[in-house]
Amino acid sequence: MKKRKLGKSGLEVSALGLGCMGLSFGYGPEMDKESAIKLIRRAFELGVTFFDSAEAYGPYKNEELLGEALAPIRDQVVIASKFGFEKGQTALGMNSKPENIRSMTEAALKRLRTDRIDLLYQHRVDPNVPIEDVAGTVGELMKEGKVKHFGLSEASTQTIRKAHAVLPVTALQSEYSLWWREPEKEILPTLEELRIGFVPFSPLGKGFLTGAINENTKFDKTDFRNVVPRFAEENRKANQVVVNKIIEFAKKKNATPAQVALAWVLAQKPWIVPIPGTTKIARLEENLKGEQLKLTDEDLSEIESAFSSIQVQGARYPQHLQSRVGK
Repeated sequence: MKKRKLGKSGLEVSALGLGCMGLSFGYGPEMDKESAIKLIRRAFELGVTFFDSAEAYGPYKNEELLGEALAPIRDQVVIASKFGFEKGQTALGMNSKPENIRSMTEAALKRLRTDRIDLLYQHRVDPNVPIEDVAGTVGELMKEGKVKHFGLSEASTQTIRKAHAVLPVTALQSEYSLWWREPEKEILPTLEELRIGFVPFSPLGKGFLTGAINENTKFDKTDFRNVVPRFAEENRKANQVVVNKIIEFAKKKNATPAQVALAWVLAQKPWIVPIPGTTKIARLEENLKGEQLKLTDEDLSEIESAFSSIQVQGARYPQHLQSRVGK
């Protein structure tokens, strides 16, 4: 797999990373450990060198899983994790106080079985802690060699600029895909100006853009998508038009909808590194082939015109979570 650099930082990673959240959290029951380790190691065999976790995925289980899976190949991979919630639990609210950042990082190093975290993100912007203090604390951890690069997640352009003035931001992680293009308005131009990398999560629209979900799909009771307005039954029905367009285009390219969706994200900027997640090795193998699908300018224009008239239905977060993004 080809490599990409995240902005001007020099941090080089595989063009597609692996988002590991769903192995332990968010999309129904966690995977059994052996199968999850097998999947992570298969990703590495296929060229993935960029693995994304967080203390909140579990909490803690995901980091422990990743630490065990990557221990034999630690020096050949880039590990990203995140801090920013009270006791690692999203329900308890945010906590980016310097002492919490420090204690979380020390604990995460043990869970990840490593002496450094390659890319440490603030998971969500904490309104009660100045971003300058957050950046300053991560800067201290970098001086100590415990962290290599600093990232933000779902931050506003204003916050990105403030943080970057204190400590260079290597990457911003936010949602971006063919059915969530909000970052194109302000975020992408700001990242380009400051030469910060972009790591889109949910580049497959939380599974919807693969064509495997429709109005009749029933999610597990623990699946986060049950509370997402965009995944309400009537919105899934209305949004099927999005998937139909991708399926139609994929047939012409002899590819799958997932491969087209990923190739489209990769084609937007050379410093964008999507991190699709999956619990199935067959899906992993399918997704990673998306990096080999090259879309021409003509292809991109065709996709653009096909999507320009579509209005995606439903918010991407319920209201209580929407208030945590873009701060």
